[in-house]
Amino acid sequence: MKPTISIEYCPKCGWMLRAAYMAQELLTTFTDDVHGVLLQPSEVSGSYIIRVNELEVFNRKQMGRFPEIKELKQLVRDVVNPEKSLGHSDR
Repeated sequence: MKPTISIEYCPKCGWMLRAAYMAQELLTTFTDDVHGVLLQPSEVSGSYIIRVNELEVFNRKQMGRFPEIKELKQLVRDVVNPEKSLGHSDR
């Protein structure tokens, strides 16, 4: 079974569009590697957590920032398909 990426975001913070943009980028890059991307409104204020299945790959509160798209693609790739080339995102 292919993994599912989930993006848990704080709706009160207005982060749904950011989450949708990141979901689009991940789906475009990992079309053949993932089952899908789930956008999950959080009950916790300020939450922005990205997981592959149950594995947390990025947490905004722990990192003190949002991920860059290039960085996020590398983090997800390392879990779902470590052999995959990301082209210019690998540089």
